[in-house]
Amino acid sequence: MDDSPAQRQSRIMALTRERGAVSTAELGELLDLPAAALRRDLRKLEAEGSVRRGYGMVYPVETTRYETSLALREASDSDERRRIARATAEIVDDWLDDNSTLFIDEGRTTLLAAAHLRCDRRLTIVTPSLPAAVELASTADHEILLLGGRVRARTLGTVDYWARDMLSGFAIDVAMLGSNGISQQQGLTTPDPAVSAIKSMAVRVSRKRIVAAEHTKFGVHSFARFATMSDIETFVTGERLSPSLARSIVHHGAGLRLV
Repeated sequence: MDDSPAQRQSRIMALTRERGAVSTAELGELLDLPAAALRRDLRKLEAEGSVRRGYGMVYPVETTRYETSLALREASDSDERRRIARATAEIVDDWLDDNSTLFIDEGRTTLLAAAHLRCDRRLTIVTPSLPAAVELASTADHEILLLGGRVRARTLGTVDYWARDMLSGFAIDVAMLGSNGISQQQGLTTPDPAVSAIKSMAVRVSRKRIVAAEHTKFGVHSFARFATMSDIETFVTGERLSPSLARSIVHHGAGLRLV
């Protein structure tokens, strides 16, 4: 007996969440679905905000019930993500002087960007990310301040009031942020309110803010808002960003670098 539309869509979601991204051609083959049925199911899932499509690929949208793990993000590092990380580090390097303070957000793209920062000056780095703290402490002569708090197993980032209160007492020169969703209507969003609280505080206490995010993060939104688009000085993303989304970023007064 053929699967019902709901069963087919459940299988599509399971595969995209398992892999982080999958081509429409591969979905059709793996699920043995006719092209017409697959197109209908993907249109419905995209309308619901469960997936996002682009350039023959299907990406899961992160929600309160689903968020990719750090291991999956690392395994699915793309050329676009690496380009974004390098470009972000270049911009941040131009903004920082010796003894400047830098907030590094949890997440894979910001971790990659941190690895590309120049090592010829000493920074004070504040981060909720255990992987970022370990990597930077072992590779550069920076002062590393790890925010204390509950550790999220999926991302190894610290959250809750200990981390938020510690961060609230700082004055940060530059905040390097990631975001699960970026849209004109909802601003910058993330699935977990506890993470949103840390990001929101970083936006509040920093002098300049830069967001590094793949183009698939734009035009979608998650659950908890931590900033508006006008709060950000510069967005760095892939060159596949749609022209309409690029115009909306510029309309809000932010800089935009496509790589």
